[in-house]
Amino acid sequence: MAGPSVELSPVIAASTHWLSRAYPAGSPDTIAHTLSELQARQAVTVAAWLRYPTEVDAALVAIAGPGGSAVLDWRVGSEPEDEEAEEEGWRTWVDEVVVSWAACLLADPALARRAVDAVVAAVPAADNRPLPFPRRPGGTPNEFRRLLEPDQRDREAAVLLRHPDLLEPVAEMHRDTLLYLLDAEKTHNAA
Repeated sequence: MAGPSVELSPVIAASTHWLSRAYPAGSPDTIAHTLSELQARQAVTVAAWLRYPTEVDAALVAIAGPGGSAVLDWRVGSEPEDEEAEEEGWRTWVDEVVVSWAACLLADPALARRAVDAVVAAVPAADNRPLPFPRRPGGTPNEFRRLLEPDQRDREAAVLLRHPDLLEPVAEMHRDTLLYLLDAEKTHNAA
């Protein structure tokens, strides 16, 4: 598992930025924006680590690029006026699959728990790098607390970001692959 690979930083940052712009905070204040963005970043991070599970995968996406946001922009009607504008360059680092999986995780707490458990189980414990381990046995990994256990302020800040109906056009794009990866097809279809 690539885990906190520097190679994935541009993908995580751009994909988080895309989600935060497509589903803005529930109120215009800075704290709400920050809380909403933190939740988006945690979901995107889990999705990116699942999508690019090895250091080689992370290095390859850094070389080849993730594909960009064009299809996502079209799906939610947020195409920029000028895609070629210099300030829109970040869009090339958006990964459509990562954003779709993050949307699935934000809309479905049980699936988010399953994804975080998969990430925690796959990140090797022998490295000296920071790892997503809980502080107490059986507790939530602190790196993903806002994704897994949002408090009232988190929920209010991310009311659009966590709304299953609003996320559906993006989440449905690659949900089946995520369910297969997490071996969650039966439990999700039964719900």
